[in-house]
Amino acid sequence: MKPTTLKGTRDFLPSEVRKRDYIFGVIRKHFRTFGYQPIETPVMEDLRTLTGKYGEEGDKLLFKVLNNGDFLRKANADDLAAKDSGKVVTQIAKRGLRYDLTVPFARYVVMHQNDLAFPFKRYAIMPVWRADRPQKGRYQEFYQCDADVVGSDSLLYEAELTQLLDAVFTELGLKAVIRLNNRKILAGLAEIAGMADNMMDMTIAIDKLDKIGEEGVVKELKERGADAGAVEVILQFLKTTDLNEVAPLLSESEVGQQGIAELQETFRLIGTQPTQNRIEFDVTLARGLNYYTGAIFEVAVDTDAPGQEAIKMGSIAGGGRYADLTSIFGMKNMPGVGISFGAERIYDVLEDLNAFPADATEDLQYLLVCLDDEALEHGFGLVSRLRARGVHADLYPTAAKLNKMMKYADQRGVPGVVIIGSNEVATGEYSLKVMATGEQRGIREGEF
Repeated sequence: MKPTTLKGTRDFLPSEVRKRDYIFGVIRKHFRTFGYQPIETPVMEDLRTLTGKYGEEGDKLLFKVLNNGDFLRKANADDLAAKDSGKVVTQIAKRGLRYDLTVPFARYVVMHQNDLAFPFKRYAIMPVWRADRPQKGRYQEFYQCDADVVGSDSLLYEAELTQLLDAVFTELGLKAVIRLNNRKILAGLAEIAGMADNMMDMTIAIDKLDKIGEEGVVKELKERGADAGAVEVILQFLKTTDLNEVAPLLSESEVGQQGIAELQETFRLIGTQPTQNRIEFDVTLARGLNYYTGAIFEVAVDTDAPGQEAIKMGSIAGGGRYADLTSIFGMKNMPGVGISFGAERIYDVLEDLNAFPADATEDLQYLLVCLDDEALEHGFGLVSRLRARGVHADLYPTAAKLNKMMKYADQRGVPGVVIIGSNEVATGEYSLKVMATGEQRGIREGEF
């Protein structure tokens, strides 16, 4: 059997894992700084928890987990004969891999409401799975890094999450564009375009604008039932770039005006504090997730920034406000808002830019190599004492040829090699070779 990974999944070498840990560490640090608390939820959820929350296309991307044992035993014979996969799947699969971290979070809040203090601010850094077509920056197994707050409809949290996005990308050394819109503005557009009952169809089409262009959006809108008048209204709307220009277009929509007012207040709050990245209104931002009801966030690499012009990548973070996500689990009046960092895409961008700090890939501080068996026993004691002091150190397991041990040190990317022979054992002064320069000097145990 030829070994292989599954489509859309990856193995990671130690150096890659350390780079990923660097990204997770920066994000986690700022989550904690902003007062978010860690939680964890299971890899699998009841399929009823997941379905119907991500829109028509999202449901198609859910990974279903077959029931244990003879999963076909309870399947309806007529449905099997008719090859009705929609019916059969509900009979043979009751569980699914989580698609995101937000819906499981809503379920978590309802189940643990008596143990939580509201507003409840949580973060989670865990893998999710989507049966998407793999391509650069898009995988079927990937990590999300989420921060959410539930139990408040205060727009301060929209401003805070914008600050959080800004802080993380600033520390990572990435110039980003943080784009905001509001689903209520899109609801107002659907209203004046005569598509109030088909708002999801409209937003799904608009959300593809950057991928399929204006002609593609027009075609999809028509396929989803929009008439010529509706298409004209929507196209005029999508050409606006200033939030103030949107207001007169939605003058006859109460919900649209509410969305404009919320976004204006959010931008006002953001403007009270300095930020390092571009923050702007984007009327075309229409993320197609069913549960968003207010603000929408999307972050992309700023390709106008020096050195980042050649980066081709989709969104590297996103999020939004949801008014009633917990109500589907029986708990009403629990509004929330959250964001999610796309760690895989952030990794790919930093790799393309060669922007990881040098120490992000460092594993060991020292490798001890011994020239004979007596030195090896001494080295075992020394490496044990160094580790007890928190020094990252390792010991080559045999007294081998020096060239072989130095080659191993080079492959490990160790900055310093400690050479121990009989003379070093006798004097207590070891020979330290600095790998980057080739410099060699004496070092005693207390100097590590």
